[in-house]
Amino acid sequence: MTGEYRAVFDAEVVFANGGGLRTEGFRLDIPGPEIDDVTLGALLVRHLGLLMVAEVRITNRTVVEEPHKGGRGVAVPPGDGGRRLVELSHVITDGMTTLPGWPAPRITDWLTREASQANYAPGIEFHVARIDMIANTGTYLDTPAHRWVDGADLTGTPLGRLADLPGIVVRVPAGTRAVDRLMLAPYDVAGRAVLLHTGWDAHFGTERYAGPDAPYLTGDGADWLVEAGATLVGIDSINIDDMTPAAAGERPAHSTLLAAGIPIVEHLTGLGDLPPEGFRFTAAPPMVAGMGTFPVRAFAIVA
Repeated sequence: MTGEYRAVFDAEVVFANGGGLRTEGFRLDIPGPEIDDVTLGALLVRHLGLLMVAEVRITNRTVVEEPHKGGRGVAVPPGDGGRRLVELSHVITDGMTTLPGWPAPRITDWLTREASQANYAPGIEFHVARIDMIANTGTYLDTPAHRWVDGADLTGTPLGRLADLPGIVVRVPAGTRAVDRLMLAPYDVAGRAVLLHTGWDAHFGTERYAGPDAPYLTGDGADWLVEAGATLVGIDSINIDDMTPAAAGERPAHSTLLAAGIPIVEHLTGLGDLPPEGFRFTAAPPMVAGMGTFPVRAFAIVA
């Protein structure tokens, strides 16, 4: 008895951007004898390095006990040897709209330069601004306390979950709303900040941004990211969950990720300027006790 198993099966792969792929008698290493078709389909997608997969149909599946042969690795193109910083946050301005119907930030003077002159030596002046805003403004971070009453807040979320994280970008095909397990399966996300690049940031500040076509992460996709060991998840859309009436107010992605201690960054921008991997990601807010959400200056260092 080897204790190692392989699945033998036929599969039909349907791509989100058109076309498909059929296999017959495909043999794939699996972690154990009990495996469902959804998990097997995700393993196939990852093993082959397939992108933009909409559906995998498994048929004629059997499991045999046999030594693993090892999976095919996917080479990562080397960097160009340079180093650059990439801004990934929206600018916060007075009166801007992040979430329609939610209060806009108000930026004013608390101490003007002219008024400050009375406090200092001749020729010395300072400016002190004031901002009044809700925590969900601009590009912001959600910690477990945002969803769960006993979850870690901004002060309880370790820097190891927020700063200098190895990152990976998942390119979402144009017109795709639901980012699910199959779309994520090709990526090695363990220990990484997983950034979902939907391109929806192009509509930030417009009515369409909050419209019914906004992309989101499915509950199944969130389950997969937890199982696969993601450290942080970000998206350049209005919400990581589906906000349409059909979702009935459910928030499976928030609930699943934050229950697992995985922070979420929403309203990212500029993800198209990042390579698929080979960069470090940071989105660290100030340490404010009792708050579960706060704006961040998200950025990446591309080596």
